[in-house]
Amino acid sequence: MARRMSRVQADEEEVELNMTPMLDVVFILLIFFIVTAVFVKEPGVDVFRPDVSGSERMKPTLLVAVTSEDEIWINRDVYEMNQVRGVLEQLLSENPRAEAMIQADESSPIGTVLDIQELLTELGVEEINISDEP
Repeated sequence: MARRMSRVQADEEEVELNMTPMLDVVFILLIFFIVTAVFVKEPGVDVFRPDVSGSERMKPTLLVAVTSEDEIWINRDVYEMNQVRGVLEQLLSENPRAEAMIQADESSPIGTVLDIQELLTELGVEEINISDEP
C-alpha cells in the first residue's frame, strides 16, 4: 500500500528562490551608472548676466562665477585669483575633458573674467564659454 505524504512533509520540500544573482546584477548596474555619470560643479552664487541673443547653449561640467564684487565662486566656495589655478587643476584632474562656463555678473570686472578665461586656456580646457543665461 502506497503511503501518502502528509501536508507538513509537502511544505518542507518547497523550492527556495535564490535572490543573490539578481542582487549582484543590480549592484553592478548601480556601479556602472555612478561611474559613468557626469557631475556638474556649481559655482554657488547667482549672478545677473548681460542679455545676449543668438548664442548656442551648452552643458558645462565646470562652472566659475564672478560677482559684481569681484568674488570668484567655484564649487560653492569663494576664492582669490591666486587660489583659482590650484582649484581648477584639481577639478580638471577629476575630469580632464571638462567643458567650462564662466558666469559673469553684468557689472563684474571684465579683467577678472578674462584672467579666468586665460587660465582655463593655459590649463588645456578646449571648450570655454561665457554665460549669458539669467
